[in-house]
Amino acid sequence: MLSKTHTKYIQSLQHKKFRDESKLFIAEGPKVLLDLLESRKFTCKEIFGLQDWVTGNKIQVSALTGAALETVMDFELEKISALSSPNHVLAVFEKGIQNTDVPLTGKITLALDSIRDPGNLGTIIRIADWFGLTHIICSETCADMYNPKVVQSTMGSLGRVNIVYTDLVVWMKKNKEFKIYSASLNGKPVQSFGQLKEGILIIGNEAHGIGHELMPLANEKITIPKMGTAESLNAAVATGIILSHIT
Repeated sequence: MLSKTHTKYIQSLQHKKFRDESKLFIAEGPKVLLDLLESRKFTCKEIFGLQDWVTGNKIQVSALTGAALETVMDFELEKISALSSPNHVLAVFEKGIQNTDVPLTGKITLALDSIRDPGNLGTIIRIADWFGLTHIICSETCADMYNPKVVQSTMGSLGRVNIVYTDLVVWMKKNKEFKIYSASLNGKPVQSFGQLKEGILIIGNEAHGIGHELMPLANEKITIPKMGTAESLNAAVATGIILSHIT
């Protein structure tokens, strides 16, 4: 049985303040958990699973981590879960150390400006992983990569993509020798660019786009031509469309 104290401690990790203080985060669901364990990027502290899941996965999990594996009841998992429908297993991981060594030569690198929606950020991380991008540079106003909704939306890609939080304007100026592309409503059609071997692609805030200090730093603006009457595209959708053309 999970004690009330332990339950409250795990519940507290749904909030950034306590994640920052403890340097821990939670990950839920069989695929997310196993992908994070296999990546070896984060140290697993403890795992809580339903009986059937523990029985079927104990050997595999034990081969990947020495973390304690505890069987819990449905109602206990529901109490500690951040999901509306808990998914078999929840684990507590240590946050990774931020790797600021980001090689830009010969590859496309994503830069995200104030992506505040956790679901969008998680989906963008997953999209980046799909297209083989290994680094994402986030402004300090982006959602927290360890937010449970972000972790869940990445579907394990968090273990394969390096995320760096920094002052994006300062970082861009330091790397101005590289071509910088911005997603914009007014620019060249994405179809006209073809495959790019190198560069930085900026994706802006869901509602307001790229910040006024950042936009002038871009060398080229990329537009996804509109054929209907929608006002704008979801940031993650736009990222996927652009990367499908330039990678």
